[in-house]
Amino acid sequence: MSTIKKDIRKLSQAEIEEYFKEIGEKSFRAKQVYEWLWKKNAHQFDDMTNISKALREQIGETFQIQPVEVDLLQKSNDGTIKNAVKLHDGNIVESVLIPTDTRTTACVSSQVGCSLDCTFCATAQLKRMRNLTAAEIVDQVVIIDDESKRYFNRPLSNIVFMGMGEPLLNYNEVISAIKKITLPEGLGMSPKRITVSTSGIPKMIEKLADEDLRVNLAVSLHSAREEVRNVIMPFTVKFPLTDLMDSLQYWYQQTGLRITFEYIVWGGVNDKKEDIDALVKFCKKVPSKINIIEYNAIEDDGMYKQASEQAIENYIKALEANNIVVNVRRSRGKDIDAACGQLANKTGNA
Repeated sequence: MSTIKKDIRKLSQAEIEEYFKEIGEKSFRAKQVYEWLWKKNAHQFDDMTNISKALREQIGETFQIQPVEVDLLQKSNDGTIKNAVKLHDGNIVESVLIPTDTRTTACVSSQVGCSLDCTFCATAQLKRMRNLTAAEIVDQVVIIDDESKRYFNRPLSNIVFMGMGEPLLNYNEVISAIKKITLPEGLGMSPKRITVSTSGIPKMIEKLADEDLRVNLAVSLHSAREEVRNVIMPFTVKFPLTDLMDSLQYWYQQTGLRITFEYIVWGGVNDKKEDIDALVKFCKKVPSKINIIEYNAIEDDGMYKQASEQAIENYIKALEANNIVVNVRRSRGKDIDAACGQLANKTGNA
């Protein structure tokens, strides 16, 4: 009777060390294997050339490595690349490479589908199948880093957890992935170049603040009026704005890092003066900046339509008049459904 081998990348270095002790091997082998897995991104035990063939075979009898693979790569007219990433169990998630003149950013997924119910987002219409493992998250980063070097002649510079899923509802695996991306024995990237984007789970924001990871925090806000926010993002009924603000103030107290609010303006939804005034008031309570994001239409989007340029301008003027930094982010990769809110495993034309 065959047993399913455990993915060795689910083990900590200490657990790998314990395994080597059990089979009578020196403990330093664990450091070698761990480096192959996370610094050199080995996907086969035979790649571990400083370990004897016999030992590699022995490890392979007990463990396996389950890397992700790109099932479909699509290129946008603006240079954006979307990967449909196949997991070992056949599930698909999407990740995106967003290039600019000065940087390349990886937008990575943390769940298959999504746990939340934001009514404007295509991903939220998918059922959450499962959380991704830390290895599956790191694999997305490694793939995009390779693509950045191949297509843009420079390594990946930034990572945003803004793909499929709510990162803070896959907390342990996301934290593990961040550590493997940032630590010297892993990819060695600066945490300052990583942004965790959440729809606003107060308790988990506070937990993240206590990690001392030095990553950035972005919050999908979209309205600072409770009654409007609850319609746009129904799950927020459980997480009122007062609780959210308490957690954000705690975040700033613990980290000293200002928060980015992601904010889409829709015509007839949140484009009135009272919406603008509420946002200004909210932003004044904690050091923050605003990214106004262009709305990307999805199928059956009903009440949502792009706001007028005048409505956007009204927001900008009011925020700047109150010394609040505001940027307008134009969407990238819309022609391949790779823009913010569009990730839903739609392949379209490759």
